[in-house]
Amino acid sequence: MLTFLTLTWGSSFILIKQAIAVYTPLQVGALRLCAAGLILSVFGIRNLKAIPRKLMPWVVAGGAMGNFIPMFLFPLAQEQVSSSMAGILDSLVPLFILLFGYLFFGIRSGWIQVIGAVVGFAGAAVLMGGGGSGGRSDLFHSLLIVLATAFYGMNGLIISRYLSGIPSFKLSSVVFTIWFGPALLILGLSGFFGTFTGTPEQWKGLGYVAILGVVGTALAMILFYRLLQLTSAIFASTVTYLMPIVAVMWGLLDGERLTWIHGLGGVLILAGVYLIQKQRPASADRQANG
Repeated sequence: MLTFLTLTWGSSFILIKQAIAVYTPLQVGALRLCAAGLILSVFGIRNLKAIPRKLMPWVVAGGAMGNFIPMFLFPLAQEQVSSSMAGILDSLVPLFILLFGYLFFGIRSGWIQVIGAVVGFAGAAVLMGGGGSGGRSDLFHSLLIVLATAFYGMNGLIISRYLSGIPSFKLSSVVFTIWFGPALLILGLSGFFGTFTGTPEQWKGLGYVAILGVVGTALAMILFYRLLQLTSAIFASTVTYLMPIVAVMWGLLDGERLTWIHGLGGVLILAGVYLIQKQRPASADRQANG
């Protein structure tokens, strides 16, 4: 599952880059969610009754933070941030799991984990300070990716703490069923249906988004939820070790320029992730698993 998620999510940044060359960021995000929703809502409608009523607020909140909002933040960010840098910054997820786990879930961390968080965020600061796409540095758009990773981290903790007892397929199908309507509304308001004329470029862009929605979102999230339930939020986030490598390889193939700033920032972030997962207290893992 980790290998599949690494390859799939590592490739999502280049697919987003290709898609926003044809559609607006809002359209890319909405189309991605609609593609996943069309597939999963068939099952999600009947799976709604499988979710205990007391857990539904957590399902809605987790879906918003892990599946809805980031789908728009990444395309918006990648208007100015390269796909390679987006993949590297996405590695911040375990750092936010550590931070939010301590602040909101009572998960204790050792000093090694704290050092890891400091090192990782320092790497992000290095990237955002001088690792922009093609030599450009755009702090605002970089921060959009950081915000998305913060939402991912909170979603991972919510699933581990409150939703670990719900089968992953049922949970995924319900989440995308709930957010399918808002995504379709945003797609309509974005002007997509009035501007789509079926040109070869539009169909090509739609193909990129379809892959993002069906494989990179629907199928990948089912596996990710399952991984969270089998292990912990921290373990499941280890996909961040290899995902940036896949993203950078696609970026290089697409002609993106990498500098020593990218390398330094990426190494610091991954070093921070490594320290966070090293000698983690057993009590913390038990609490993360609920």
